[in-house]
Amino acid sequence: QVQLVESGGGLVQPGGSLRLSCAASGFTFRNYAMRWYRQPSGKERELVATISTAGGSTNYADSVKGRFTISRDNARRTVYLQMNSLKPEDTAVYYCKVLGFSDWGQGTQVTVSS
Repeated sequence: QVQLVESGGGLVQPGGSLRLSCAASGFTFRNYAMRWYRQPSGKERELVATISTAGGSTNYADSVKGRFTISRDNARRTVYLQMNSLKPEDTAVYYCKVLGFSDWGQGTQVTVSS
C-alpha cells in the first residue's frame, strides 16, 4: 500500500524559502520517478516538478524554474522540494506523487504572504 506523507509547509513572507519533504513507503522507492504537484484554492492541481529514479534528470514548470529544486534521497525514501524566492502566487497545497500509482498524500499547505 503506497503511503506518501508531505511535511514542511507553513506561512512565509514573499522572497522567503521553504523546504518540503515527502516520506514514501509501500513500494520500491528507488525504482520510481517522483513528482510534486500543487493546488491553489479553487483551482486545478498542477504539476510543479519531476525527478528521475536516481535523481539525474529533473523537470520544472515554467512558473517555478530557477526558484524551486526537486531532489531525492533513495536511502531515506524521501523526495524534497526546495522553494526559494517565494511569491504569493506560490500559495497552494503541495502534494507528492509516484509515477505509475494513483495514490496521493494529504498534502502540505504553503502560504506566501506579508
